[in-house]
Amino acid sequence: MEERTKVVLYYRVSTSAQDYSHQQAALRKYAKTHHYEIVKEFGEKISGAKKIEERAAIKELLDFVQSNKVDKVVIYEASRLSRRQIDFLSIIEQLTELGVSLYILQSGLETLLPDRTPSPIANLVLGIMSQFNTLEKNLIRARMSVGYEHYRDKGGRVGRKNGYRKSESEFRTQYDREISLLKIGNSLSDVRAITGTSINTLRKLKANYC
Repeated sequence: MEERTKVVLYYRVSTSAQDYSHQQAALRKYAKTHHYEIVKEFGEKISGAKKIEERAAIKELLDFVQSNKVDKVVIYEASRLSRRQIDFLSIIEQLTELGVSLYILQSGLETLLPDRTPSPIANLVLGIMSQFNTLEKNLIRARMSVGYEHYRDKGGRVGRKNGYRKSESEFRTQYDREISLLKIGNSLSDVRAITGTSINTLRKLKANYC
């Protein structure tokens, strides 16, 4: 009897007020239709703009596929994986190195061919899609910024309470990725393009930690 394809399902929404049951149902239906064996499911409610290390479920997923027999990871659509281009491509690279294919239900794209080699077309399209995900993330930030400005104009206050200041440990943890990129010689502008962190903050990080 032929062994069934073993798959992991991953679904994500951005806030605790949202529901990922639609994604979950669609992925389960896809797996059932293709007679796949679902070996594990991961779901989380967290912004896709968060770094990998801040996302418990995606970290657990990557650990799981390293230590278990998995043929394919199935997600609903590309931005569910990450809205950070560097993390989106990093996750795909890690899966590819393990011989695990990523299948995106909405686009029908799959990163590995039947012989387990990378699909040139899928990886080209996904590279472009990751840029659009990052652009969308930046547009969301811009809209939020406009909303904050409008709120301030009407006398509202946003941000931390007066007197609050991050500890040294909190500060380094928040900007760990930026510090690492600076330490290996990336320019301020390149790190800003990758992380979205302001040039002024990057200058401080470089002066204090590099």
